[in-house]
Order: sequence, then C-alpha cells, then structure tokens
Amino acid sequence: MSPVQTPLLDRVRYPADLRNFSPEQLRQLADELRAETIDAVSVTGGHLGASLGVVELTVAIHAIFDTPRDRLLWDVGHQAYPHKILTGRRDRIRTLRQGGGLSGFTKRSESEYDPFGAAHSSTSISAGLGMAVARDLKGDDRNVICVIGDGAMSAGMAYEAMNNAGALHSRLIVILNDNDMSIAPPVGAMSAYLSRLMSSRSFLSLRELGAKMAKRFPRGIERTLGRAEEYARGILTGGTLFEELGFYYVGPIDGHNLDHLLPVLRNVREADETGPILVHAITQKGKGYALAEASADKLHSVSRFNVITGEQAKAPPGPPSYTNVFAAALIAEAEKDPSIIAITAAMPSGTGLDKFGKRFPSRTFDVGIAEQHAVTFAAGLATEGMKPYCAIYSTFMQRAFDQVVHDVAIQSLPVRFALDRAGPVGNDGATHSGSFDIAYLGCLPGMVIMAPSDEAELVHAVATSVTINDRPSAFRYPRGEGTGVALPSEGEILRIGKGRVMREGHSIAILSLGPRLGDALKAADELTARGFPTTVADARFAKPIDTALVEQLARHHEVLITIEEGSIGGFASQVMHHLAWKGLMDHGLKVRPMVMADKFIDHDSQAKQLVEAGLSVRDIVVAGLGAFGIEAPGVTGRPVQVVTGR
Repeated sequence: MSPVQTPLLDRVRYPADLRNFSPEQLRQLADELRAETIDAVSVTGGHLGASLGVVELTVAIHAIFDTPRDRLLWDVGHQAYPHKILTGRRDRIRTLRQGGGLSGFTKRSESEYDPFGAAHSSTSISAGLGMAVARDLKGDDRNVICVIGDGAMSAGMAYEAMNNAGALHSRLIVILNDNDMSIAPPVGAMSAYLSRLMSSRSFLSLRELGAKMAKRFPRGIERTLGRAEEYARGILTGGTLFEELGFYYVGPIDGHNLDHLLPVLRNVREADETGPILVHAITQKGKGYALAEASADKLHSVSRFNVITGEQAKAPPGPPSYTNVFAAALIAEAEKDPSIIAITAAMPSGTGLDKFGKRFPSRTFDVGIAEQHAVTFAAGLATEGMKPYCAIYSTFMQRAFDQVVHDVAIQSLPVRFALDRAGPVGNDGATHSGSFDIAYLGCLPGMVIMAPSDEAELVHAVATSVTINDRPSAFRYPRGEGTGVALPSEGEILRIGKGRVMREGHSIAILSLGPRLGDALKAADELTARGFPTTVADARFAKPIDTALVEQLARHHEVLITIEEGSIGGFASQVMHHLAWKGLMDHGLKVRPMVMADKFIDHDSQAKQLVEAGLSVRDIVVAGLGAFGIEAPGVTGRPVQVVTGR
C-alpha cells in the first residue's frame, strides 16, 4: 500500500464510500488522492499532469453521482488515474502500464466503472450520446456524464457530437475540463455564484416559465427573447458557442474548488428535462504538485521519478531514439530546402517536431488533436508547391484515413507521412499499437511506403521522401532507441521500390521489412548453423515492392519467409499476390508470412509484445525449420502465446 499517509482514502474502496463524507472530508480526501496519484506514478511512470488536474473533479463526480449505474466517461482516458484509485483498483495502481497490470487508459474489461474505453481523444460525447439515447429508448433514468479535456475539445468529432446532441435534446451532462486553453473569462466568486444560480432548479423553472410566456408573443419576439437570454448568459460566461450547439451552458467554475463543484453538480444531477448540459470547469494541469505546475508540459507524461526532486529515471546512455533521428534528419533537409513544412497533431515533443519548431518556427504547425485537418491542411500546402511532412503516430493516422484517400492519394499530392510508433509500443498497449498502417496505406494506388530497418536507413528515408514530388509517401519507424549504427552525415536517396540483400544462402530466404532485420540476421545464423544456409534481404519498401528481388528469392530458395511489424493484409500480402500471379508458388515454394498475431496485444515491454506477436528470433527459426517438418527443441509449431493476466 501507499507510503504516504491517507487515512480518509484508506476508508474508500468504491465511490459509494464517498457519499457520506462531509465537504470538509472530501477536501481532505482530494489532497490524499493527489498524494497517492503522485506516489503511484512515481513508481510506474505515466500521464501525471492531466490526472493531477482532475483530482477534485473526480472526487466531486463520484460523490454526487451514482456510479457505476450513472455512466462516467473520461476523455482522454489518461486523465483517469484518480478515478481508478477510487473505483476498486487502488491495490493495483502501482501495476499501471506494466505487463499484466492496469491499463493507462479506461478499459471496459478492467472495471464496470469504465463504461467506455478511451485512449484516442474526443470520443466521449459521441459515445455518451449513444448511451443516453439507449437509456431513453429503454425507459431508464440514469445519468450519463462525459468529462472531456486535456486538449480533446480541439478535435472536430467533439463538435459533431455536440451538434447532434443539441438536435436530439437527450439528457446528457458534459463536463469540459479546460486545463490548457483559456476560452472563458477568469474564474471567481461572481462566476461561481452565477453558475450555481443558472444550474439551480429555481432558475431552470423560471427559465421554463419564461419560455412558456414567450410562446404567447408573436414568433419574431419569441425568437428575439430566446436569443437575448442565451447571449446575455454567453456574455457573462463565455458559453455562447455551446448554447448555439444546443447545450445549456453552466460556468465557468473553479475545477479545484469543491465548494463550487459540489453544488453545481448536485443541481445538474437534479435538473429535469433540460436536454444536454455543459459544465465548464477551469483546472490547472499538474495542480498540487509544484514541480508539475512549474514544468513546461506540466509533467504530461513521465517515466519513474523521484517525488521530492522530480528527477525522472533515465535509461543508460544508448543509441538515439528513432524520433530524435527523424527530427535531426528533417531539420538537415529543411536547412537546404525552404519548402519543407512540418505538421503535427498535438504531439510536438512525441514526434520530435518541437526541435524542428525551435529551428523553423514559421514552418512548423501544431494543429491540435485534429488529424483529419492536419492531412487536408498538408494537401493544401502541397498544391502550392510546398513539401509538407505530417508527423503523426501510426495509431493516430488511422483517424485521418478518409483524408489520406480523398484529399491526398486520389489527387496524387506529395504529402509525406512520418509514422512514429509503428509496430508494438510497449506500455501504451493495444490502443496505441502501430499495427495497421502498412495494410491501410498499402492498399492505396500510388502510395510509396518505406520501412527503415535502423536509424541510418531512417535518415535515407527522409532524404528520399524529399525527392518524391509526384505522389504521396510514408515512412514508418518504431518507438524507442535505434540499433546503434553509425549515422550518415547526409541522407542517401534510395531507388524507389528497391531492396537489398544482406546475406547470401540457398535454402531459406528471409525477406524482412523494417526493424525486424536485426533479428532476421540472428535467426539466419542459427538456421545456417543447423544446415539451412539462409539468405536475408531488407525490403526497404512495403510499396512498391521490389518485384525483381522477390522473384529472385522465390526462384533460388525452397522457403521464403516474410516478416513485418504489422497486421495481416500488409507487406506479405503484396509479396504473395505478386508471386501468385507470376506462378512462382505453383511448383513447391513454401511461403511463410510472419505478421503480428491476429489479436490486440496488451501493454507490456516491447520485447515481450514481440514474443506474444510471434515475431521473435525464436519464431523465425521455428518458421524456417517448420517448413521442412522439423521442430525446434522444446517448441512445436508457433510458440505458446504469453498470457499476461489481468
């Protein structure tokens, strides 16, 4: 259990335990919950700043509402660490993001208090509205509460959902956790008073009476009176936008003051037939931990750290990360080419574009959590002769697939996609796994997809992409450190769609795409030692594939193994499609496509995830020997999948 003193928190097993606490006790509980959150994350690492910002909000919601009967959705889910502590998971909070432990996000299979999984942002209002409509259709009376914040309101999906919610007029409570953008006046006593007043039954009843009276006036006057009331409240509170979308706006209120939060949430809970309501809470990211408050990113995401000093655990010195290599390579190219533009979707440090931005501030654009806009914005830049680079995690690029198809690929616009975190991502788990980009981009006509096998190859991929001016291109690279190879002083321009042979054999051929090359070479050593001389080739390109190389490997080997850190339907499918049409699988060639296991793999170390995915050195050896009917010692067929537990 926690080393910090938490006498009140020790009495809380589930949220129902909060509902007999006095406001003074809830304030003490919030302080203890904050201390527990800080201590827990210091052990595991994770998203600290956002969770600290919602401590009082978490306490107030669970004290006022009847969770889990009332549905509570967190958006983005990395704000939910305090929520997890209060909902029966405190005893496991120090397993957060560890193999077999708690997820770093909300997760339906983990707890009944997590009604919707959220690791990508801006989904809560859509999902919450669906729950509210289902409730209405079933004749239930539960509340649905969506807490949306930490940048999630920057994505268009939230506004699409709000527009629909306003039109449907279902009862839905949205709490805007405004922790990083001031879209409202300063919070103070007058604002708190107005919020309590406007959320009260007496005011709502008076408003309803006024609406009924207004209906007796001519239609033009009725409409004018209605607008006058909305705009009067909008001027006082800053909520005109939300009113226009059909929400009844309450706020802004101090999201750290339980004297403000408790009465407003109680009023909102008891309000009848008011349609969707938005409560605007102003919070401070990293609140209550001085080191987080002082940090530029409010300690958004941290590794293990010392609570007293804030010093984060550092890995032993090693090779530079792929992210940093990409950033340096792009900066080097931009020094020579003023048309290079860098775009990110709220992840400047995660993609390395913070460094590019310091060097080229006027050529760097962070568009917020708006991947769809980022892609079409880049397409517009490309039409005018610029060279835009969209640096977006593989998992987040999925959100802009329609824009990639219609706004980029169909028009053959030379937008460059830098796909960070491709393949397994470790402790962020299944929701952030970059498993699908080869498949979803590889099906698009004209797309060029590069998959560097090491950090030097990544430098070459960046240089090559600069020269691709007649169609879209992408290059994918993994999370974490490189292999330690020497970096070139200048990137080499690769021949499009051409791979390279790394080692010659004549029995088994391994065609590797991306960072599996190192393990492919190790597997080749073992296979060769067992009497099966093995060729290893680096495909370099997932599309277009090197058809000459593929045919050469097929004609001169008994077994062809392809390996990639991606899902079924990717590189191997391209290779086998070509072989089938060339008739090269008609006369005994044994093909073994190795892709990530057809399941979602939970959070763990990347090394363990690769074992569970079936892509380790041992798996390659097993595949090669198995093609000849030979079992590797102690292994039969594909390895037993690792069970991570719950």
